[in-house]
Amino acid sequence: MSEKVIPMLPCHTIQPVLDFYTALGFEVAFVQKSPNPYAAVTRGDIELHFFGMRGYEPAASYSTCYVLTDDVDNLHTAFRTALKTAYGKIPTRGLPRLGPLKDMSYGTRQFLMSDPGGNCIRIGQPISEDQHHRPAPKETFARALHLASLFADSKEDLAGAAKILDRALGLDDERPTPVELLRLLVLRADVAGRLDDQETAASSLAEAGAAEARLTAEERRSARDDLERLAELRG
Repeated sequence: MSEKVIPMLPCHTIQPVLDFYTALGFEVAFVQKSPNPYAAVTRGDIELHFFGMRGYEPAASYSTCYVLTDDVDNLHTAFRTALKTAYGKIPTRGLPRLGPLKDMSYGTRQFLMSDPGGNCIRIGQPISEDQHHRPAPKETFARALHLASLFADSKEDLAGAAKILDRALGLDDERPTPVELLRLLVLRADVAGRLDDQETAASSLAEAGAAEARLTAEERRSARDDLERLAELRG
């Protein structure tokens, strides 16, 4: 026997969703305008279906699906390049948006992408045989980064993530390592942008730029994903 699961995701209007996925290199496999709006797109073995809903609010959507790949880095790079070509910059807030590539605490390297319909497509590659959540680190700044990332991306609690990061960045009796400081500031800028807090986003980006300038070559290598995200947030 052979089975295949195809996610069916809601949207308010079909065409903006199709435009987004074709910009990413997907092919439109099917479109139906009436009696019920419906469409399907494919890219390699990825197949996504969409249906139109009257009164649907994309910004309030909880719909999601997970795509497993064996080359998440190249897929993220391809999507970044395609979106920059289509939009003039990589969209990092609002809808649509492309999230950063991260090594997660549960043995997966992944990124999140939200389309114009508000659907969150999670794309990842296992990097460990242990797919269980690791306990939160005990060290102050590693713990803050761990929890803030979960709040921002898994729980979509941006205000909660901002509080965790502000608390860590405001400590006087402890100081993060140069790489931890960069990661805290990049994530704070990312969260602020998604909250439409442009003042905090701008100040965090400026501080992250200063932190970047102080990194050694080895520290830059270990912060590669965060530096890539910093470049995206700068536009």
